[in-house]
Amino acid sequence: MREIGASVYAASVDAEDKATEIAEPLSYPVGFGLTRDDADSIGAWWEERRGIFHATEFILAQDGTVVSSTYSSGPIGRMDPQDVIKMINFRESQK
Repeated sequence: MREIGASVYAASVDAEDKATEIAEPLSYPVGFGLTRDDADSIGAWWEERRGIFHATEFILAQDGTVVSSTYSSGPIGRMDPQDVIKMINFRESQK
């Protein structure tokens, strides 16, 4: 993503030790310990049974405007990095 000037951030309900383990091979930061209040503040779908929020992904413009969002209750429908790059490049070409 850096080649197009984009940044990636992630967050999890996991405790710090688990989130650190998950983040180790990644090239972007992973937050930890998110709560239902955090999920509510971004409009994520909270699942009571497991005490988690489902994948909630956003692409933000430089001014912070949400230009795309996805919400997924499973692995299908999550943002693919190559599709994100295509979308950002397309938006930049339309300026």
